[in-house]
Amino acid sequence: MDLDLDRIARAARDLDPVFRNSPQFVEEQLSAALGRPVLIKLETANPIRSFKGRGADTMLATLRPGTPVVCASSGNFGQAVAYAGRKRGLPVEVFVPYDLNPDKRRRMEKFGARLTPAGAGSAEARLAAADHAAERPGTVFIEDGRQPEIAEGAGTIGVELAAAEFDTIVLPVGDGALITGVARWFKEHRPGVRVVGVCATGSPAMIRSVEAGAPVTVPAETIADGIAVSRPIEEAVTRVRALVDEFVLVDDAALLDAMALILRCVGVLPEPAGAAGIAALATAAIAGDRPATVITGANPSPEVAAAVAARLGPSPPQADS
Repeated sequence: MDLDLDRIARAARDLDPVFRNSPQFVEEQLSAALGRPVLIKLETANPIRSFKGRGADTMLATLRPGTPVVCASSGNFGQAVAYAGRKRGLPVEVFVPYDLNPDKRRRMEKFGARLTPAGAGSAEARLAAADHAAERPGTVFIEDGRQPEIAEGAGTIGVELAAAEFDTIVLPVGDGALITGVARWFKEHRPGVRVVGVCATGSPAMIRSVEAGAPVTVPAETIADGIAVSRPIEEAVTRVRALVDEFVLVDDAALLDAMALILRCVGVLPEPAGAAGIAALATAAIAGDRPATVITGANPSPEVAAAVAARLGPSPPQADS
């Protein structure tokens, strides 16, 4: 196993404070709707509104200032690398799909990244970013889910959660960095906790790859761009096979319903991937008397936000003052 427990513990100490110690609590209305107490951890109250800053900051801390960094992203990872790169004096270029969420585009650019459109999906953007870095000696290509430091940074969520009481952890799975980093910590420090991964029905590539024992390509068609992976990388598949106990699938309708539920009960509008854990707890037969999940991000597209608003219905009339 290439994910190191000492490095996760060190990352938990050295991580940029803006990403540390995110709120974690049992929300009573949400728990009532789900039929059992559910511990949630909110990874939305930080400059990029996503957990991805943990892995990016941990990875970029290993590079010398001034090192050019290249990555591919549909949004949140690119924001995270851009934010950490600006803080650490590293120029960042992000290769993005043509249909990138416009809000995520603006935020990446605000954090100082140079954006290069490349292809219709994440796989094409990834290949373009890798080729670009290979042609430029000294440039570092960072791939979400490949470098162990990224998963180790995400594993700091497990360090923070480990003090709470729960018996199952339910986490979204895209590139696998979050679930493998958290699971690595739990397998050592909370071995009784069952680790459940959630993929979108329209993006089952990680599940098919785990079943096959090697990366498998499955076209991704889902509103959950944060976990829309058409072909996971080999390192991630190896870690997921070793560390994740179970997988479930959730469809786009369940994700939208979960987003509306979180907004009503928690007051945060997550993006579809950020609501995957709650969607799974609402629709799948997941064992556990007291599960936990992470609301991983809050960068929904305007179209998805509108779909959630439609599920909430009209606002109640305001009383005259």
